[in-house]
Amino acid sequence: MAFSWQPDPAGLQQILTLLRESQSPDTETQRAVQQKLEDLNQFPDFNNYLIFVLTKLKNEADEPTRSLSGLILKNNVKAHYHNFPPEVTNFIKMECLQNVGDPSALIRATIGILITTIASKGELANWPELLPSLCQLLDSEDYNTCEGAFGALQKICEDSADFLDSEVLNRPLNVLIPKFLHFFKHHSPKIRSHAIACVNQFIISKTQALMVHIDPFLENLFSLASDEDSEVRKNVCRALVMLLEVRVDRLLPHMQNIIEYILLRTQDPDESVALEACEFWLTLAEQQICSEVLGPHLQRLIPVLVHGMKYSEIDIILLKGDVEEDDMIPDNVQDIKPRFHKSKAHTQQHSIEEDGDDSDDDYGLDDDDALSDWNLRKCSAAALDVLANVFHDDLMPVLLPILKETLECEEWEVKESGILVLGAIAEGSANAMIPHLPRLVPFLISCLSQKKALVRSITCWTLSRYSHWIVNQPHEDYLKPLMTELLQRILDSNKRVQEAACSAFATLEEEACTELVPYLDTILKTLVYAFGKYQHKNLLILYDAIGTLADSVGHYLNQQNYIEMLMPPLIQKWNTLKDEDKDLFPLLECLSSVATALQSGFLPYSKPVYERCVSLTEKTLEQINRATLDPEVEQPDKDFMIVALDLLSGLAEGLEGHIEVFVASSNIMSLLFQCMQDKMPEVRQSSFALLGDLTKACFQHVKPHINDFIPVLGQNLNPEFISVCNNATWAIGEVSIQMKGDMTPYIQMVLNHLVEIINRPNTPKTLLENTAITIGRLGLVCPDMVAPMLPQFIRQWCTSLRNIRDNEEKDSAFRGICAMIAVNPLGVVQDFIFFCDAVASWQNPKPDLKEMFYKILHGFKAQVGEDNWTQFSNQFPLPLRERLAANYNL
Repeated sequence: MAFSWQPDPAGLQQILTLLRESQSPDTETQRAVQQKLEDLNQFPDFNNYLIFVLTKLKNEADEPTRSLSGLILKNNVKAHYHNFPPEVTNFIKMECLQNVGDPSALIRATIGILITTIASKGELANWPELLPSLCQLLDSEDYNTCEGAFGALQKICEDSADFLDSEVLNRPLNVLIPKFLHFFKHHSPKIRSHAIACVNQFIISKTQALMVHIDPFLENLFSLASDEDSEVRKNVCRALVMLLEVRVDRLLPHMQNIIEYILLRTQDPDESVALEACEFWLTLAEQQICSEVLGPHLQRLIPVLVHGMKYSEIDIILLKGDVEEDDMIPDNVQDIKPRFHKSKAHTQQHSIEEDGDDSDDDYGLDDDDALSDWNLRKCSAAALDVLANVFHDDLMPVLLPILKETLECEEWEVKESGILVLGAIAEGSANAMIPHLPRLVPFLISCLSQKKALVRSITCWTLSRYSHWIVNQPHEDYLKPLMTELLQRILDSNKRVQEAACSAFATLEEEACTELVPYLDTILKTLVYAFGKYQHKNLLILYDAIGTLADSVGHYLNQQNYIEMLMPPLIQKWNTLKDEDKDLFPLLECLSSVATALQSGFLPYSKPVYERCVSLTEKTLEQINRATLDPEVEQPDKDFMIVALDLLSGLAEGLEGHIEVFVASSNIMSLLFQCMQDKMPEVRQSSFALLGDLTKACFQHVKPHINDFIPVLGQNLNPEFISVCNNATWAIGEVSIQMKGDMTPYIQMVLNHLVEIINRPNTPKTLLENTAITIGRLGLVCPDMVAPMLPQFIRQWCTSLRNIRDNEEKDSAFRGICAMIAVNPLGVVQDFIFFCDAVASWQNPKPDLKEMFYKILHGFKAQVGEDNWTQFSNQFPLPLRERLAANYNL
């Protein structure tokens, strides 16, 4: 029987010695112990020893050793549970349930972790006594037993929430939820907190067992509103935030009281409670009722949020806010966040500029590495941002006096929070801010030279939020003074300011584009000087600023004096970095932008760059093959291959035909074919971008492989992987332009997929646009094969391309649609209004394309007759009628 098991005293001593040694600070000792413990797994009853130490040796072993024994057992359960003999499994389960009320809080928590690990191994179904036993133990008079059982249940609720509501277990939540609610009124705060945390697991999924008890749940929650325990208050706030998300209907009758409560909690002395409460405003802003229910409270809420945006004393200590000059101090490796490369995607330029998505904005605080990723300051700033997007200009009467007071304050911490407020409302209250910007922008520019580094760094971010307005004013007024100051801040003696200035400058570059051309000399001198000044971390951000500059000014960078300034430091870095150094990622991204911008100006540097990219790709593929054949070999980091493929794309785009000589003497085509079939979507995405760029630059080297390439492209027309599908679609369009009539055998492989994608609801705009262009291009080279399907895509085709700027891709696509209409004029009849609208979207079509449009429009008019045409064209919106009349005499 399992319970008659007793350890061998010598074996027990050996394990206790190992457990104590594993707590040694010496890493060599730890590694040796780790290996010995791993070896012991071959003995079936090793895990009995571990549970024995955890539960039985209350006097013989200290708590950390007992807990460690339990955690090792937990890891063994994770890795080898299905190999445990039944008697061992039963012994562990029995010991867990008997000792869940251990007098030590650490041991209770360890047993709880062990229980939920066993349960998550599918054992909830095979351990039928677990939930009833824990439920029964909740009623124990002994606090330790009740708390231990609740701790275990909370972990099970977190890890196995869905399973607890399943028929397999006979829906235990029907019993558990009322039981948990009963404990909301328990005299112990720890137990109350456990009870709310358990119920909270089932709010977002709107679990039926909770929904039928929603009224008593709310009643009990409200009764805890003034609880003295901060953990309880935190869980109450968390519950209200989630209920707001999924059951706003039940909160509405109580909304005024809830808002009052959350207002109070947002000012809680415990910052972790205040942070949970502050999340409520973020969630409320997404609800339609927000302006109605929150409007009357803005007068009180806004000052609370602004107060939350001030650095606390602890924040300033953690951020070393008193250290003003640190640019000579090397960075710690652990301070540098890992960078993830974003694979190349082919997108269209729009005639109507749309705002970029700022959803990943970090409120100028992405330099707060010393603070937790998400804190009250960031949450308050985010809340103010989203509320500005709800209330827009209505915030200003409340905000203006606060802004005046904070911005004029002598205390730098207060002034800094006021500058952060200005940045947070820049988007939502943009119109209301415009009259104030002529005074505010010069004030902010002057703050860039403030004594405190934290003021200078937040000012960089806030100014970047107004860069759209600044760029559109006379340069002498704001852009020039801002650039002068910002470039000085890029060379600041404080690393945090350097980082903020570099990021702000990258935003300004994206906004100003070619407006920066007159200042290129000064900009490049500053950025190149920073190369010699920056420590490791900021160097990575500097690459981004240089890459963005290249993207923004394009071929204007291709001047000998600029090339001589910029390329030597970049190539020097390139030469010093080893192939396995992850700093290559941002450098290769930067070089990709620079190569594309410099065009033939990059030629002198291109051979070694090309060869290294091919070599990086080849090495990575070899490592993948080795790891596939031998599970002991570690899989390589594929990002090295992805950035190499993207830089090759940049070279192909910049050098165009000049790349042919390099392609001819390398095995890039066979490597590319392997990359196109990689399991990782990002690898395929980058390889299709490169295929498209090589097709444009030197098709003679792509053509021999078309038989292999096109079936793979066709298989990747799967919109579940949007970026992969997008690049595959674009590459097919580029290939078809080069193949011309030879594309005929491949049309069937791709056309049906493309028509399906263009008709799919909720397809992202970029993918729709590229799909439409590729369908048009296929129609251009093989009109007879594509034209019969016109009625299936013409409407979506026209609406997808109406907002794209005039360019070569749009030109070839529209020529294709004209060719298809010539073959199948009836295919467009039902949706002719959409065709008219798409034609009118052209600003300056080439004369022969305009002639094609003219013939189709007038042919249709002649076909239906004057009266019918008048009746038909009267449905057009007035601007469309006017454009067609002006450009096509209709």
